[in-house]
Amino acid sequence: MNFDVNALTTELITKGTSIGLKLLGALALWIIGGWVAGMAVRLVRKGMDSRKLDATIARYVESALGVLLKVVLVVAILGYFGLETTSFAAVLAAAGIAIGTAWSGMLSHYAAGIFMVVLRPFKVGDSVTAGGVSGTVEEIGLFTTTINTGDNVRTFVGNNKIFSDTIQNFSANPHRRVLLEAQLAHGDDHRAAIKTLQEKLAQIPNVKQTPAPDVFIQNFTLAGPVLAVRPCCHNDHFGQVSADTNLAIRESGFSVPETHSRVISAVPAPASRAA
Repeated sequence: MNFDVNALTTELITKGTSIGLKLLGALALWIIGGWVAGMAVRLVRKGMDSRKLDATIARYVESALGVLLKVVLVVAILGYFGLETTSFAAVLAAAGIAIGTAWSGMLSHYAAGIFMVVLRPFKVGDSVTAGGVSGTVEEIGLFTTTINTGDNVRTFVGNNKIFSDTIQNFSANPHRRVLLEAQLAHGDDHRAAIKTLQEKLAQIPNVKQTPAPDVFIQNFTLAGPVLAVRPCCHNDHFGQVSADTNLAIRESGFSVPETHSRVISAVPAPASRAA
């Protein structure tokens, strides 16, 4: 059997050149297509910003558009390699059932994200506790919600976990109440202590005067009465007002409460000896 090395070499070079050109073309298509997709997303973002569209909806639309354009780009590249897009769509549809069953959790996250955008339990920029995470909402995505915690850690929480759990929105109401306590001793004048704290609370920056701060006897302990100290403020100033209120309690001149215990030890009388 004759083996034509030159013909084989020529054929390999031809096919290698063809495949190399296609790979370069696909790479160019990916780079250019990605740039065009990014430009489209930025234009849509600018359009939504110019119309002052709500940030929550804008971020969600931006995320969904970015994913859609990437899918279209991948289908276009597959078509460039000769794979029929109609056949690809048929295969994708056939595999969709299996993928949907395996990724049912992802679909539930997607559906929960849509419900959160529509029902609006919170929006971008709100301070919340959701899915067991407390912080400021950065973005509501297709499958996850991004929350920046108080210690500046970016946390991604599944939308379904948030939507199926309790949500606390600290930014929804115009003010938030600080709940603190002040322990008094039995010998302290509680009326004078209440008056002193009310005066000090009125001097703390960012404390709202409407509703006015509340100071009252909440309960009693062995050490003495316990005052509830409750100023109101905007959620943005909650940490500052809480810290300043603690300082005001500390500097109000209350005596240090003391508890005293008395231990009585009963010693049994010695048993009488038999005569």
